[in-house]
Amino acid sequence: MLVSILWSNIPGISLKRWIRETPTILMAFVVLTEASPRKAMESILRRSTFILIPFSLLLIKFFPEYGVEYGRWSGIQMWIGVTTQKNGLGRLCVISAFFLIWSLVRRRQGINRSVEKYQTYMEIFVLLITIFIMRGPGGNFFYSATSMYAMIMGLLSYLGLLLVRKSAKSLRFGIVAAVVVFIIITGYLALFNGGSNAKLFTSTAGRESTLTGRTEVWAALLPIALQQPLLGRGYGGFWTPATRDAFKISEAHSGYLDVLLELGFVGVILLSMFLLSSSRKAQRELSRDYDWGMLWISYIIMALVQNLTESSINSLYSHMSAVIIFFSVYSTSIFSRRKNIFTV
Repeated sequence: MLVSILWSNIPGISLKRWIRETPTILMAFVVLTEASPRKAMESILRRSTFILIPFSLLLIKFFPEYGVEYGRWSGIQMWIGVTTQKNGLGRLCVISAFFLIWSLVRRRQGINRSVEKYQTYMEIFVLLITIFIMRGPGGNFFYSATSMYAMIMGLLSYLGLLLVRKSAKSLRFGIVAAVVVFIIITGYLALFNGGSNAKLFTSTAGRESTLTGRTEVWAALLPIALQQPLLGRGYGGFWTPATRDAFKISEAHSGYLDVLLELGFVGVILLSMFLLSSSRKAQRELSRDYDWGMLWISYIIMALVQNLTESSINSLYSHMSAVIIFFSVYSTSIFSRRKNIFTV
């Protein structure tokens, strides 16, 4: 990402956008300074959920000038809460809802039962708020269809891992890697075939076959991406005020296409390597702490699915990407209590 700034048409702005990415890495390493990084991670997820979800509802219901916006051209009402757009709120809800479900199931299994009963009640209450927000102003569970499908895929992954655990079988990395590669390939195939492989999902969600205009956006942007397919146009070098005005959008509505636009196929390969590496670490985590391994793998699957029609994986500071970064950095540390040494 840093090197690609050299061939960006707006190197100054690209550098600023790259600098904006670095705090995610720094904060991930700050977590490693805690005596128990795992408990610190859980605390981050729980506190962000307990603060951001109720505050989003507060803004939506009582301060709509901050928590509600309307489509620039359609005029449709959209809930945004503490985020800056509807899709951002959907990602927040997906991350929060899944964590709460994971926490409740874990406690049901007898893990971490030492907490006060009110915490369990509060988690159920916040989960209900999250579900209410995910339904949107129209009360439709597919209000944010991409986020809902990501949530469903995450729950299916979690259920599958639970079944593997009960059968006392070990999960091979090849299975996890195959799922990751399959979703990534599906994301790029959707760009080249006009989203025809996603029509089944759009029909079940009651959406247009064009994925609410996304296929038209992909058809317009893909030829531009293929003009510089190898290295792209440099990180942060495509979405300028001019291109935003020309396309009336500020993202490609596909994380995979945004990566291709800015970093080319080299960036696609590097991103895929990172995701496979993270998946391998998550699979290894299953042998040390199965619950954390399940949580990690499920978040990776949800991020990959969510980026089929939204863009977040092309930026480290987006909520979903930051969660995966935190897990990945945390897993690289090996603490030895006997020797009291830290190695990376």
